[in-house]
Amino acid sequence: MTNLFRSLVFVPGNNPRFLEKAKSLSGDIVCFDLEDSVPDKEKQNARTLIAKKLKERKDFKASVFARTNSPQSGKVPSDLEKIVQKGLDGIVIPKVDSAKELKKIEKIISSLEKKRKLKTIRIIPSIESALGVINCYEIASASKRIDAIVFGIFDLLNDMQIEYTKGNPVGGKYSRYRVPVAAAAAGIPAIDGIWQEIKDKKGLEQDCKLGKELGYSGKSIIHPDQIETTHKIFHPNSSEITWSKLVVKEYEKSTKKGRGAIVVDGKMIDEVHYKRAKALLEII
Repeated sequence: MTNLFRSLVFVPGNNPRFLEKAKSLSGDIVCFDLEDSVPDKEKQNARTLIAKKLKERKDFKASVFARTNSPQSGKVPSDLEKIVQKGLDGIVIPKVDSAKELKKIEKIISSLEKKRKLKTIRIIPSIESALGVINCYEIASASKRIDAIVFGIFDLLNDMQIEYTKGNPVGGKYSRYRVPVAAAAAGIPAIDGIWQEIKDKKGLEQDCKLGKELGYSGKSIIHPDQIETTHKIFHPNSSEITWSKLVVKEYEKSTKKGRGAIVVDGKMIDEVHYKRAKALLEII
C-alpha cells in the first residue's frame, strides 16, 4: 500500500540492473514497467524478471507497483497472470479510456487474489487519451481499489495529433488541468506526467511547481535524478498537514473504542486514509 504520491518512478521491466537498483530508490512508488519501455519481443522476459524481483519485496524502500500494457493491447491478462503475486502493492494501468475497461481488469485481479490468497492489490489508472480525459471522473471513481490517477501527456498529444512543445504544451492544457479536478472530485490524488528533459533540472522544477498549482500531488519520473527536485516541490502544504493531524487524531481515538471507519468533516476515513496521513506527517 502506497501512502504518498510525490513521485512515481518508472523502471524498465526488462533491465535486470535497473530493477536491482530500484531497491535503493527513495521515490514514493517504484513502478516496474511492462509497457512503453519494453519492446514486444521482450515482454515475456520482463514479466519473468518482475515476478522474480517481487520475491525480494522486503529489500525495497518504496511501495512497489507494476505497469501493465494497455487495455487495447490484449496483453493485460498475460501481464496480470505473471505479476499479481505476493510483494506487489499495486498496478498502474496505462491508457484507460473508460470505467468499463477498468472493471474488466479488476475482475481478473480479484480472481487471482482469491486463487493466490493475496491482499488487496491497489490500482492507479493512467489518463492518456481524449476519451480518457472526457471519462476521467468515472474512471477515478470506478473502484475502491483506486489510489490515484496519472496524467500522460505524450500519448494524449499523439491521440489529438498535436506536436509536443517543451514546457506546458498549449494543446494539452485543457486535459492536464482537468485531470486533477476529476481526481479531487473522486477523493483521490492525481499524479502529473513526466518531464522528458532529464538534464534540464530548472525546467523540471518549473514544471513541478505548475503541476502543484494545478492540484497534482506528485509527478511521474523517468530518472532517479529527478526524485529530489520532485519531492522538494511536492512537499506537503499547511492544509495537508493540518488535515493529516486531524485524521490521525480522530482515527486513533476511534480505534481505541473498537470502531473502524469514521467520518471527519463529512468525509469517510478508514485505515487507508489513516496510513496516508501518518506517512505524510513522518516526512515533515
